[in-house]
Amino acid sequence: MRAHRDEARDPPQEPAGMPAREAPLHASVIVCTFNRAESLARTVDCLARQDVPPATRWEVVVVDNNSRDTTRAVVEEVRRGWPILRYESEPRQGLSHARNHGIGVARGEILLFTDDDVCPEPDWVRRILEGMAQHGCDACGGYIAPDWEVPPPAWLTERFYGFLAVRTDRTDTYRITSLSEAPFGANMAFRRATLERFGGFDVTRGRKGNVLSSGEDGELFERLMGEGATVMFFGDAKVHHRVEGFRVTKRYFRRWRFQTSRNIAQSRGMPGDRRLFGIPLYLFPQLLRACMNAVKARFTEPPDEALYREMIVCHFLGTMSGLMRTPRHGASSDPIAAREEEPR
Repeated sequence: MRAHRDEARDPPQEPAGMPAREAPLHASVIVCTFNRAESLARTVDCLARQDVPPATRWEVVVVDNNSRDTTRAVVEEVRRGWPILRYESEPRQGLSHARNHGIGVARGEILLFTDDDVCPEPDWVRRILEGMAQHGCDACGGYIAPDWEVPPPAWLTERFYGFLAVRTDRTDTYRITSLSEAPFGANMAFRRATLERFGGFDVTRGRKGNVLSSGEDGELFERLMGEGATVMFFGDAKVHHRVEGFRVTKRYFRRWRFQTSRNIAQSRGMPGDRRLFGIPLYLFPQLLRACMNAVKARFTEPPDEALYREMIVCHFLGTMSGLMRTPRHGASSDPIAAREEEPR
């Protein structure tokens, strides 16, 4: 059965004047960027060092999402000696808009995504293509190692790695059957035919400019897996994700959780008929309970558990903020909301 598609999810049509699709490439690597020229230069350099078999026809597409720095100059400089690199501009602000633009202009049959603060290992493209060919999967993800700018503090345990788009728990190959294992945007790939069938990224979700939010990649995998698509994890397809110093602070994690939950609430809503200022009444006692647990954890639990409890409070505050901005009915699939009510 074909998945539901709408304007918020479909990738844009290919602009006039783009190369014809009569001679598709084997693969396109799509890198979306916003004001990270220095970091992007490192990512492009790592991609230029890929050990790709000579018979593989591929390209790298950089989608500039309104950068005000030297992003275009960086790409054009490298492109003079590496013609498979292309520069694209997406004026609509938002990572999902940029990714959908990349899908629309890319010529590859396999579309690989990574970020502008990531350095893929030299065999990354080859491992992804070989793995997808061997397993015949619709999409995949891979290993994401942290590249710490500064040593992480003791409280930053592996339970927080997912908030940093880091995945180091497994190095084997397996089929992903749970949404909790869905790939992260720093290391994921799709067949073009899969995206043409299911649609692209939901533009109501995801990061926009400097506003921290996420969930657009998870929402896409939720659609794919809900319709029976095969999604694999390739532990040997590895990238290194730069973790800047400002991201290893508690303030960053609190902000990330608040803004992401606000975005989820605005885009998906929450169920419930009895409301105050657009907020379902049952959320208020849940917030109070979360606050009490966070205060208690500050004095009785290890530092990582105490921060996690604070983030649950930030989740509820962000959710309420989002609902107050755009009150609506609907179901939320945020895993933190579900875990908060689980017995411990």
